[in-house]
Amino acid sequence: MAINLQKGQRINLQKDNGSTLQNICVGVNWGAIEKKSWLGSITKEAVDLDASCALYDEAKNVLDVVYFGQLKSKDGSVRHSGDDLTGDMSGDDGLDNEVITLDFSKLSPNVNYVAFVLNSYKGQDFKTIPFASIRIYEGTPTRVTEVFATYNIAKGDNFSGHVAMVMGVFYKKNGEWKFNAVGEPTRDRKLQETVETVKQNYL
Repeated sequence: MAINLQKGQRINLQKDNGSTLQNICVGVNWGAIEKKSWLGSITKEAVDLDASCALYDEAKNVLDVVYFGQLKSKDGSVRHSGDDLTGDMSGDDGLDNEVITLDFSKLSPNVNYVAFVLNSYKGQDFKTIPFASIRIYEGTPTRVTEVFATYNIAKGDNFSGHVAMVMGVFYKKNGEWKFNAVGEPTRDRKLQETVETVKQNYL
């Protein structure tokens, strides 16, 4: 049974059978903006959101960033499925537009935090996007084996006027990995700024 995460909720990565998740997919799904003309016709505006992943050490130094311009981390633990420039133009198809995979067994030992962030490349306001959600699951970018957790990130007035957000942070505590569902919009405009905001406020 998938956990419906709430903002600020912290969870461990233990499954019902007692084993721990080792290979994680973080998928982001979002829709195109609908615009109605004064004549009543509806057009769709493509939405270019960018999911990214930043790795930090215990001292909160940035070790690596995986994004549409660098699709793999240096240690090979994180991989990005590639840039989606439009979102779901024909309504929610139930599939993720961008997927970042994380293999905890391949993470460098000095990595203590793995943060997932979302930026609106064209500066399109999150509030105007009809739906946007993340899910954490076992599988591959093209196959969902078991959904571990879901998190709706596009509801609430606090997203209005924002084009960047921190989705969540995996963090190591006493040798075990846990997840903090942050779900907070930020004032940032660029990925580099969001990576710094994570360092200052969410680790």
